[in-house]
Amino acid sequence: MSPQVDLYNNSYSNYETDVYRQIRLATYGEDLGQTSWVTNEESSEIPQMLDLAPGSCALEIGCGSGRYAVHIAETAGCRVVGVDINADGLRNGNALAHARNLSDRVRFEHCDASQGLPYPDANFDAAFANDVMCHVPGRLGVLHELFRVLKPGGRLLFSDALVIGGTISHQEIATRSSIGYYLFSPPEHNEDLLRKAGFHSVKTTDTTENAASISRCWREARDERRAALTAIEGKANFEGLQQFLSCVHMLTSERRLLRFLYFAQKSA
Repeated sequence: MSPQVDLYNNSYSNYETDVYRQIRLATYGEDLGQTSWVTNEESSEIPQMLDLAPGSCALEIGCGSGRYAVHIAETAGCRVVGVDINADGLRNGNALAHARNLSDRVRFEHCDASQGLPYPDANFDAAFANDVMCHVPGRLGVLHELFRVLKPGGRLLFSDALVIGGTISHQEIATRSSIGYYLFSPPEHNEDLLRKAGFHSVKTTDTTENAASISRCWREARDERRAALTAIEGKANFEGLQQFLSCVHMLTSERRLLRFLYFAQKSA
């Protein structure tokens, strides 16, 4: 078994550290606090796909550092509620919202989505989750909850980079799962769950190439800053993350693991 390594605590607690900012810029080309497989193009398309505009309110499941939610509120003029279980990410997100005078439109709250969402029925115009659903147990229950809190006609978008596309060894599964809890899905499983939860107009886009490209760039950006990262993370954790990123790149470039973007709606 591969030892467990830390990605999220280091990324969020060191969000403002220059070396982590450099890595985000080198990996994505733009710093939105990312720890996902979302390209800049996908980041810009998400608010459009969700039809976010002034007056609308969106829910982000797994908001991470909070930077992307703040970016959406700034660019689309909407309100955003971000939820996560990582305390460092939540503190960072609320600090970012305060620094940009957006606390009246963006807030970040602790919530384990697998245990239900603490919001009224029909409360949000849209919801999204960037490479987060694979970390959350009980996916059908989470989708039922998202259906509940969306308004009639509400839109949902999420990505899943753990759709099985071929044979994967137990060593590869262990390395790919080394940064936390993961659920691997068979093809068509997410589409089936969305329909069972009540959603319609389910659309699927293959974005596997994004995960292959970002994992390669991310690993190279970290390797170029090996000394600085080892001083912060420790040698074992640094090497563990490099192995994780190498595994992601290999599995996605060979299409043995696939990434898909899912869009669905609630009936008006």
